[in-house]
Amino acid sequence: MTVVPAQRPVRTTAPAGPASLTQRGSRTASSCPSCSSGRVTTLAMTLTDGTPVQFSSCHECEHRTWTHEGQQMPFADVITRATKHKA
Repeated sequence: MTVVPAQRPVRTTAPAGPASLTQRGSRTASSCPSCSSGRVTTLAMTLTDGTPVQFSSCHECEHRTWTHEGQQMPFADVITRATKHKA
């Protein structure tokens, strides 16, 4: 006998907020520093070494930045801090 797992119930109401972070007005930075587009998603994240950063990505030109304590981090520093070192 095969057992089929229960499915999630069907949603009957619309979600309360936007379903995508790419929609205007949803957790986005004001504009892209490279192309001035308003379609920028910003997320808080923690790098492997424990450094808290804000990651921003433009949906128009794909410009990406990482900032820590209000200062933009060079990409090489992000990679160094995000690399897991073998013990």
